[in-house]
Amino acid sequence: MKSTKAKKYKAALVSAAIIIGVFSQTVSAQAKQDKKLVPMGCTIGIQMFTDGVLVVGLSSTENGSAPSPGAAAGILPGDLIVKLGSEKIGSALDFKAAVSQMTGEPVTVTVIRGGETIQFTVCPNMKSGVPELGLWLRDNVAGIGTMTFFDPETGVYGGLGHGINDSDSGVIMPLGKGDIFRSTVIEIKKGCAGAPGELCGDFSTKTSCGNILKNTQCGIFGIMHSDVPDASKAIPVAGSDEIVLGRASILANIHGTDVEEFEVEITRVYRGNLDSRSLMLSITDKRLLQETGGIVQGMSGSPIIQNGKLIGAVTHVMVNDPTKGFGVSVEKMLHEAGEIKSEKAA
Repeated sequence: MKSTKAKKYKAALVSAAIIIGVFSQTVSAQAKQDKKLVPMGCTIGIQMFTDGVLVVGLSSTENGSAPSPGAAAGILPGDLIVKLGSEKIGSALDFKAAVSQMTGEPVTVTVIRGGETIQFTVCPNMKSGVPELGLWLRDNVAGIGTMTFFDPETGVYGGLGHGINDSDSGVIMPLGKGDIFRSTVIEIKKGCAGAPGELCGDFSTKTSCGNILKNTQCGIFGIMHSDVPDASKAIPVAGSDEIVLGRASILANIHGTDVEEFEVEITRVYRGNLDSRSLMLSITDKRLLQETGGIVQGMSGSPIIQNGKLIGAVTHVMVNDPTKGFGVSVEKMLHEAGEIKSEKAA
């Protein structure tokens, strides 16, 4: 992928997914009362690289006639390969170069699985004339999503409301480095029951407007370094206990770069929920329903506003009914963003 040209990206590459995790810390009552954030709603281009190569699948060798040496050794989809023999692996190019030096002798493959470093011994298949390990690998992902908020005090932004997952293995992509870019929506694929729609957008990777420092179950977070939003547009933040059933609105970017407000209804609130789901919402805005069919991929991260306060972000759509979906509270997102602020200070 060339970094100097704008390309058309589908939101499906960073599509919504339900990730189960633990929210172990809440924002203090005083922090909730004083905190103000700028609600965004603009789409952003996202490019993220792993620090290593992610195993996304296992394949046969010898044109399908022999099993995968990687699978035989115990390697699984979702493993992050960080070392091949004595060579450190930071990218797919590193891996390819290391494999090209193999002679058929067993090689040690070092992976990270669930935060633990594990080593496997793999015997490459050489019968086709080149070393084959039987692994499908990925070292980057790109797509579009929506920025939720900007904190004018710290420069921290939050977006998506859910993690960027590998589409094949389902694991949250381990972050090596990443950037965000200004995006323009050029096409809407309308959603219907059983087939979620999506936003397609253009963005150039030539100049980023921020970095990605964390990829978590509650969204992506980083520091904006250009095109910083107007701090005067900041609004108060609501705690999870302030979210109520009834009318609300979302900010979404479904045409060009225009951010518009659309009516929704909060139909359920999950009190004390430990995963990333905080609320259920239904799209009631007639124009949004007509143009998109409801919530579509790429709208993940659209800020939700109720009673003049930022309460959370849209996270994913119900596949069988795109007029409905789920959201995460801004309180949970701020828990993750707060750690970034600490890292920046350190």
